[in-house]
Amino acid sequence: MPALRPERSIIILLLALVVLVTAVGGTFWLYRGQQAEIAWVNHTLRVENRLSMLLSRVLEAESSQRGYILTRQDDFLTPYEDFRTHWRGEWQALRAEVRDNTPQMEAVDTLGRMIGDRMDLLQNGIDRRRAGRSLPEQAFYPGLALTAQLRAHVAHMKAREEQLLQQRSTEANRLSIMVTAGLALSAAMVIILGLMALRTAQRRVTETLLSRQALSDAHDRLIAEGEQREAAQAQLRQVQKMESIGQLTGGIAHDFNNMLAIVIGSLDMARRRLGDGGDPRVMKGIDNATEGAQRAAQLTSRLLAFSRQQPLDPQPTDVNKLVGGMSELLRRTIGEDVRVESVLAGGLWRASIDANQLESAILNLCVNARDAMPGGGRLTIETANAHLDDGYAAGHDEVIPGQYIMVSVTDTGTGMPPDVVERAFDPFFTTKGVGKGTGLGLSQVFGFVKQSHGHVKIYSEPGEGTIIKIYLPRHYGAEAAQGYAAPAADSLPRAQGEEIILVVEDEDRVRHMSVDSLRELGYTVVQASDGEQALEMLAIQPRIDMLFTDIVMPGINGRQLADRATAERPGLKILYTTGYTRNAIVHNGMLDPGVAFLAKPFTFDQLAVKVRQVLDGDGVA
Repeated sequence: MPALRPERSIIILLLALVVLVTAVGGTFWLYRGQQAEIAWVNHTLRVENRLSMLLSRVLEAESSQRGYILTRQDDFLTPYEDFRTHWRGEWQALRAEVRDNTPQMEAVDTLGRMIGDRMDLLQNGIDRRRAGRSLPEQAFYPGLALTAQLRAHVAHMKAREEQLLQQRSTEANRLSIMVTAGLALSAAMVIILGLMALRTAQRRVTETLLSRQALSDAHDRLIAEGEQREAAQAQLRQVQKMESIGQLTGGIAHDFNNMLAIVIGSLDMARRRLGDGGDPRVMKGIDNATEGAQRAAQLTSRLLAFSRQQPLDPQPTDVNKLVGGMSELLRRTIGEDVRVESVLAGGLWRASIDANQLESAILNLCVNARDAMPGGGRLTIETANAHLDDGYAAGHDEVIPGQYIMVSVTDTGTGMPPDVVERAFDPFFTTKGVGKGTGLGLSQVFGFVKQSHGHVKIYSEPGEGTIIKIYLPRHYGAEAAQGYAAPAADSLPRAQGEEIILVVEDEDRVRHMSVDSLRELGYTVVQASDGEQALEMLAIQPRIDMLFTDIVMPGINGRQLADRATAERPGLKILYTTGYTRNAIVHNGMLDPGVAFLAKPFTFDQLAVKVRQVLDGDGVA
């Protein structure tokens, strides 16, 4: 190969140097572009991370507020107060990250306004709870809707960032390929400098790959943490769903009990009008339908008891007398395989309790005890005076130290392991087979006792039986007057003379059923479909003896109607009815003093007795 002339060699060398410089310069420029793209990828990941953390903190603050509303314990508010103090700083940091992106900048501003609105709603709920006011179900709707909007808004912003991430990752990969090609070209053109360039290129490529792998690993970790956080939030939402069963119960109880009132009342009227000479098949069908409706009403009552939303009428109660009076009922319910014993303490204090609900609770405990003794056994009901001291109350947050009346139900059955004992009071939890239990028996007892400001405790070991003790608050006031004695079913109280009753009910079928029942009892009945019409009827008819009104009505509710009616007619007797109510005649779970109340659904006999009680002046709480 002929030697090159020095001029040509110099030219070739200069050209090679120019190519090398160009290649090196181009490679450096591409490398800087790649580093810039990697920086943008990091920036996008930081923005996504800040969005995820901000949404997570909002949801954590929301959960904290719900925990406080449900428990009224200030400890639950720690995450909420922390976020309320620092969220604007976190939002400002996010805003600084996206200052180069106008659409995202506007989206961040919108996000800040939405978070501020959500925090205002949360604070309003906390203020209402601290003020002792309740939160109806519909009060949660705006917050839930705003939370859904927050989720959608953050998801939309993340989608934008994901699109940017994909574009920037593609550009980074393209630049990486170009860097490699430039280095290879430089090595091929200039052997002497190529070795050095190759080592540099290899080093840079390795750093690039490691950096990209580190970014990929960080991204995978973020995704995994997001999935874990979402799973934890799903579990929390499940817990909150269970806690909100009580709130949802109130939402359906009113309409459901209205429907059951129509069914039970109509069946009652049908049976009475058929008389003893009716077709036995028709009578059997009526009996079956009545039993089904009553079981449905009992289920609603148990749900309300679990959620501590049933209206209680606590009265001074002789628990020994109540337990003794249940002996015949227990013998019929428990059967002959189980021997029932009662150990009643002498000098037992009076309990301040709703006697009907206490009887139902004891019956539930006895039925559970019977089911735990399939081969028979011994069931013992015991009463005693008890004192829960400060030491015991320190280990049980809900217990107030003081004097209680203890009622225990002991069985010699199969017992329960510790994990079952921990869940025994959970709603819908049951160890019985399918179709053999609703899982609401013990939860009803738990809700009733807690609403009555009492305490309940389970002691059980597998194979050794179970003891369930309920502690009822002691009555310290004067003894109550002798209650109204209900007559036998064959001699129901009827109208006396020309007694007139005004029935106010917005549900037409319930009103017609009540009107027909009262007329069957001999009363003169005037009816109205709302509060305004009722006030007009009171003005027209001066001889109305009693107002029988539903509580939950559009416009003027039953309590407002009664207040306006008694202001005009101080001697007017009032009887309330409803399938469910909060804060109208019931406060802190107890009926207001001086209130006469008949819960829906009611039977013909219950209506007859309660109306007579109120007209005779014996039916108030």
